[in-house]
Amino acid sequence: MSKRMKYGIATVVVLAVAAVVTITAAKKSNKPTDVRIEAVEKRDLVASVTASGQVIPHTKVDLSSDISGKIVKLDVKEGDFVQKGQFLLQIDQQSYAAAVQRADAQLANSKASATQSLANLTQAQSSYRRSLEIRKSNPNLVSENDLELLKTSADVNQALAEAAKYNVDQAQAGVTDAKVALGKTTILAPMSGRVTRLNVQNGETAIQGTLNKDAATLLTISDMTLLETKVKVDETDVSRIKIGDSTVVQLDAFPDTTFLGKVVEISNSSVKATAATSTGDQAIDYEVTIRLLNPPKDTKPDFSATAKIITDSRTQVLSIPIIALTVRENQALQTTDTVQRPGKSQNTKQVGKKDVEGVFVVGTDNKVTFRPVKVGIAGEKHFEVMSGVKAGEKIVGGTYQAIRELKDGTLVRETKQPETKAGSPKP
Repeated sequence: MSKRMKYGIATVVVLAVAAVVTITAAKKSNKPTDVRIEAVEKRDLVASVTASGQVIPHTKVDLSSDISGKIVKLDVKEGDFVQKGQFLLQIDQQSYAAAVQRADAQLANSKASATQSLANLTQAQSSYRRSLEIRKSNPNLVSENDLELLKTSADVNQALAEAAKYNVDQAQAGVTDAKVALGKTTILAPMSGRVTRLNVQNGETAIQGTLNKDAATLLTISDMTLLETKVKVDETDVSRIKIGDSTVVQLDAFPDTTFLGKVVEISNSSVKATAATSTGDQAIDYEVTIRLLNPPKDTKPDFSATAKIITDSRTQVLSIPIIALTVRENQALQTTDTVQRPGKSQNTKQVGKKDVEGVFVVGTDNKVTFRPVKVGIAGEKHFEVMSGVKAGEKIVGGTYQAIRELKDGTLVRETKQPETKAGSPKP
């Protein structure tokens, strides 16, 4: 076989392979992409922020003792309802009663000393006055030196009498202190409420609360008529929350029921972050207090709660699926877009000088065209559409992977949704 013939055969083979590749690519390009197609419709949308926390009473008191001593009588148990001023427990009074007796005795002794000092003062002053009168009538009977000694004695007794008076005041204060300490051996309820925590038993020793607050807490009384939950909200969401916002709260203890609430307080400073992100930055959270409006009677402190805070709502507005919103290049766009993400605050985000957010609209020939849209609030599954599409228009609503690969003019085919059998959950 000649060299020219070999080159000819090789050329034919190459052309044949190229033709096969071209035909295959043409067939692939004509193959429609399977997508979910949805219509632009009007819906009721609710924007919300979800956070978790624990149930706490609005008012509670941790009772601790100001003195140390053995608990000799405990008159309540955990779960009891108590009234303000009701007797709760008794600390051994013996040493404190003895201290009152000692203080009383010291006071009596001080008063006796004061009486004696006063009598000495009276006598000294009388002697000085008599000697002064005698000196005036007959200077030879009382010398000047004797008169000065009597004057000094009167002055000294005056000072002793004043000191004795101060000793009486000091002893009286000692009696007051001893009686106050004795009174602290009896602990009464400072408020009406339920005993939600009891940390001591009869016979245990109470310690002063200033030494160790946690260890010194005897019991906790809570007003269970007004319950709240404190939740931590990310910094990107807290700006959307306002005082008075309605809230739907679910308690883990009552999984089949939801309860109403409202936001009553938003912290002005962030709480300390406990975890760091993958970039090493700590997440910044703010504490939001939600008051429960209709809690069940069996609610207890520290119940786990999940709160859905309603930040905004729309009635019968055009909407598109969240998954349908995507980003594509647009030569005409030279500005930034305001985009609101589900569960995030509305921020001005620079997505690129040539990028714009929009959806793929399905034409009558089943070919898609990218169209920029402007969105408003984000519900759980849909965005509010401010402009860009009209009611009834067909758009590509999934899947995420399919939307990522779509281009203008791509032929699409609607994927049939699996039928839901009666009694089975929706896919």
